[in-house]
Amino acid sequence: MEYSTFGRHVAVDTWGVDFDVLNNAELLQNHLVEAAEACGATVLSVQSKQFEPQGATVLVMLSESHLSIHTYPERGFAAIDCYTCGETVDPQLAIDYLVSILKPEKTYAKKLIRGLGEMKVETPSGVQVELV
Repeated sequence: MEYSTFGRHVAVDTWGVDFDVLNNAELLQNHLVEAAEACGATVLSVQSKQFEPQGATVLVMLSESHLSIHTYPERGFAAIDCYTCGETVDPQLAIDYLVSILKPEKTYAKKLIRGLGEMKVETPSGVQVELV
């Protein structure tokens, strides 16, 4: 069986996020798993690291690729990244879910279309996700 190499990679920088949210690896881990499930991805494993004196990194390995966050609570900053292979899982849904949870003052995002030759860079449209 031959598989498509098509993938979408959404990266977003968020600014103005609450210190306590960004400094809680366990809370972030829960939110990233929820975000992966919200976009229909399959979670294979999760790793997280709480840094001292502050900061956190969470990596979610997906069957479709990955979802990650790296935080700098003292700056109110988080870098979020979601890459998914194939047509069925939309990484923008995971990103939108996380942005709705983090409630940043500012966001800057780009979307890469990968696996079709030269990478194409787009500005994501951002679909709003309803929290259930």
